[in-house]
Amino acid sequence: MADAEGIITYIPHLRRYARALTGDQVAAEDLVQDTLERAWKRMALWRPGSNIRAWLFTIMHNLYVNQIKAAARGAQRNANSSDVTLPLSSSHDQRLELRDLHKALQGLTDEQREVVLLIGLEQLSYDEAAKVLRIPVGTVMSRLSRGREHLRLIMNRGSSPTQLKAIK
Repeated sequence: MADAEGIITYIPHLRRYARALTGDQVAAEDLVQDTLERAWKRMALWRPGSNIRAWLFTIMHNLYVNQIKAAARGAQRNANSSDVTLPLSSSHDQRLELRDLHKALQGLTDEQREVVLLIGLEQLSYDEAAKVLRIPVGTVMSRLSRGREHLRLIMNRGSSPTQLKAIK
């Protein structure tokens, strides 16, 4: 079935997004599993010809939001970020930068992190991200801008570029 094949091709993307979103590998795998289960059960709701990738990310987003709401109501959530697997190169500096970036991403609000990850990591367009998150495109652009600025500040340790004075 072409639809099932379409879903299968996006599993690595769903895993990557879920790991970055949750900050926990076990929670990410659970989120991906729940997403795939819901997509399979509701395949009849997918409109052939529409963007199956955006549909899958919408399902994942909705499940994640529901999990956050449940956690806020008192459910326990395992947030051990030391289990996150990031692609690392052999360079020590690059590993440190990835670790810092991961910490910085966790410092963003959920809304900013979702937009930054959908656009920066998953390469969705503003329109696609807006559809996934069910928000206006202008809100996507605003959250992305604020999220990127916040990441810059965190990654630069809050320091602004040094301003040189002109001496005559």
